[in-house]
Order: sequence, then structure tokens, then C-alpha cells
Amino acid sequence: MISGLLDALPLGVLGLLVGSFLNVVIHRLPKMMEMRWAAECAELHGHADSQPDAPKFNLMVPRSRCPSCGHQIRWFENIPVVSYVALGGKCAGCKTPISLRYPAIEALTGGLFAWCGWRWGMGWEALVWCGFAASLVALTFIDWDTTLLPDDITLPLLWAGLCASAIGLTQTPVISALWGAVGGYLSLWLVYWAFKLATGKEGMGYGDFKLFAALGAWFGWQALIPMILMASVIGAIVGIGIKLFAQLREGGYVPFGPFLALSGLTSLFFGPQAILAAIGL
Repeated sequence: MISGLLDALPLGVLGLLVGSFLNVVIHRLPKMMEMRWAAECAELHGHADSQPDAPKFNLMVPRSRCPSCGHQIRWFENIPVVSYVALGGKCAGCKTPISLRYPAIEALTGGLFAWCGWRWGMGWEALVWCGFAASLVALTFIDWDTTLLPDDITLPLLWAGLCASAIGLTQTPVISALWGAVGGYLSLWLVYWAFKLATGKEGMGYGDFKLFAALGAWFGWQALIPMILMASVIGAIVGIGIKLFAQLREGGYVPFGPFLALSGLTSLFFGPQAILAAIGL
């Protein structure tokens, strides 16, 4: 027990720092994708030379600022969770309230990393699962905000699962991981086309296929049914609740990626078979 806590503590601190970075990823990566698409469209239509040079914008530049007053965030105002509490949840410059989501993501990531340290100890196995958890946290909030599941995260997550299996950093046999990736992608691809042919509408995006393929690579093909069942049940419950409270966004859609990610995190904690028991199957 003491050894587990000693392993959990440093990874928990690392998770707080990673969670702070994930807040940047969640906010900036969709904007970077939109800028890239705009540049590609301009080039396609021959207008690239007429576009003014945009200021550099990526995950590192520019430094974070308050969206209300432009106050540049100083290093001591950016300490995960601690700075939020010290500032009273308000900008140091204009006193505009800061969303509670920022420290919540930091604390969530820190908790997930600490659990990986407690479960696997300080080592490569714990670190790869920390990377898995961090990826799902980022994808959850990006998809919820924008209905985008960036290839910049889903595809590395897929390949990382296959590679981790191949070199023995997960307990998933490599053949199971391979068929998990194939089955995860094809299953939702088939559902997508069946729904589109029946209704003429798109029920989900290709990012969902890639995310489910990545989950299959990490947990194996045997985990696909438990995870998709859990994601579907929770997604239906949340969707009905949002509809009852008239909170559906324009178009009446609820992104499916967050529920897939939740099923992946549940599998990380309890194992895929525990999902079947939890939903009464």
C-alpha cells in the first residue's frame, strides 16, 4: 500500500501538469485545424498569395491570455489547481470569473495518472496508460465542444495501442489488438452506412470510427461489445436528458466520442467485462 502511494504521488503531480497542457490542447487544437482548413481552401482556389500572413498560433505560441482583458498569464498564475484557488477563480487582471472546467480537467488528469501509478507502479506500463488516459480526456472535451475528433490524437492513440501490445507494455495480445483495431473501425463504419442509407443522414463522424479502433487496439477485440454497449447506453441517457431540458445544440446532435472515451476509461479502471455487469448483461 505504501509503495503504491509513493508511485502514485509523482505521477499524480505529473498528471496535474499534463492536465494544464490539455486545457491548451482542447482550446487551441480545433482552432489550429480550422486555420489549416482555411489555408488549404485558399490554396485550392488560388488565393493563397493574397492571404495576409497570420500571427503564429500553435500549442506553444502565443502565451496564454485572459480572453476578456488580454492579461498575459504569468507562471505563478498557471500552477495547476493551486493558482485557481489562490486567485479565487478570477482573472488577476480584470477579475472575470475563470471557468471551473480548467482546474477540473487538471484534477481529473492528475487523478487518472495517480491511479495508473498506484496500479502499475513507476514504469513504462504506467506511463503508456497515462498517455492513453490523457488522450481520452482531450478527445472528450474537444468532441463535446466542437464535434471534432482530431486525427492528430486518434491516429497516434491507435498506433500507440498496437505498438504497446507488440512490445508487451499492455496485457492485450498483439493479434487481439490488431483485430480489435480492425473490428472497432469496421463496426462503426457499417453502422454509419446502414444509418445513412436508411435515413439519408449521417449519424456519426469518421473520428468515432478511429477512436473505437484505438480502443480496440488497447483492449482487444473481446472488449468491443462491452465498450460499445456502455457508450450507447450512457449516450442515450444523456441525450434524452438533454432533450428533456431543451439543451440540444443546433442540429439536434449529441457527440458520441465522449461516451466512447468514458467506456475506455471505465475499461482502464475495471476491465471490459465489468461494464457488462454494470449495465446488467
